[in-house]
Amino acid sequence: MLSPFFIDEKQLTLARFPLAQVNRSLQAWDSADEYLLNHIKDQQLIANNNRVAIFNDAFGALTTHFCSEEALQKKLNVYCINDSYISKQGITYNIEQNQVNDENITQLNCLEPLPANIDVILFKIPKTKSLLIEQLIQIKNSVGENTIFIAADRAKEIHSSTLKLFEKYLGTTKTSLAVKKARLVFCQLDQQQKHTSPFPTVWSLPNKALNRDFYVSNHANVYSREKLDIGARYFIENLPNVNANSQVIDLGCGNGVIGLTILSRQPTAQIQFFDESHMALSSAEINIKNNLPDLAEQCQFHLNDCLTNVESNSVDLILCNPPFHQHTATTDHIAWQMFKDSHRVLKKGGELRIIGNRQLAYHIKLKRLFGNEKLIASNDKFVTQAAIK
Repeated sequence: MLSPFFIDEKQLTLARFPLAQVNRSLQAWDSADEYLLNHIKDQQLIANNNRVAIFNDAFGALTTHFCSEEALQKKLNVYCINDSYISKQGITYNIEQNQVNDENITQLNCLEPLPANIDVILFKIPKTKSLLIEQLIQIKNSVGENTIFIAADRAKEIHSSTLKLFEKYLGTTKTSLAVKKARLVFCQLDQQQKHTSPFPTVWSLPNKALNRDFYVSNHANVYSREKLDIGARYFIENLPNVNANSQVIDLGCGNGVIGLTILSRQPTAQIQFFDESHMALSSAEINIKNNLPDLAEQCQFHLNDCLTNVESNSVDLILCNPPFHQHTATTDHIAWQMFKDSHRVLKKGGELRIIGNRQLAYHIKLKRLFGNEKLIASNDKFVTQAAIK
């Protein structure tokens, strides 16, 4: 929904992105955003000519605040760092809708180097522990000890184990009192010790079609970082036979193991990998090039919000393991968009094959969209289903 966000007597109107969500009651900012911005104002932490880095701003509440005449007059340079393409789109949308000047804003993804000489870091704590570790290591190895570092999240998400990670990777850590169920984390950066990132991780995946193991590389923010997860394993066991020269999409590809498996079984297939995570798409591309280098030219990698602007009636098969959450919100709007986009992009007679937890009842959505649905396989936890256009 469009939610008014008041900071320093100024109102911003922010929307969650993508806009076409079934659950419109979710707002595009939280009390941690509010607490963080009020704190830096009250403590006058932002000085003229400062270079400010904002991490993990989901929909632009923090970034849009710095698109102001005051920020331009102070000659602030603001860097917004995110792994999510959807978050980047949401930030851009909210900046445009509020008609503010963003000439001092630079959006970066998590795989790009952190700019030098950062003065202030405003850090929304990510949901994924491994991404938190990766970002803290990047920060520690990139900035000076005089950099001001403040993290924020809902109080219930900041556990003692979370604070131990800040202490381990950054330095002395303290927390604020809780305000509106949000809390701040303050770190004094200790430059005495450096850390080497454990990411990307690499693990082996047996491939029966080629009678050898694949080696799967995973960046920090990609699910299943140490081994094949049980959902993907069950999906691989129930993939369809693919005709020669088929046009195939691995939608929400993650590390790309589904498309990789299809290509190993049908080496004439043309595979397109889609994900909204920079780290996921990079992992998928690495895994194709490392395991099937001779077939890499048959693969394309697309950073996208589902299948937005993909040509209609263009592919034979779409394979998908849809997510059922966005950030901390449990929601099926992403799956719904994936299914609608798949119906549009598939050729007549083309198949969408999915896997999901049993309780999600995706068969209802598939029947509604496609007019048909077939149960391929099921166990106590997962169901694999197919629908034909």
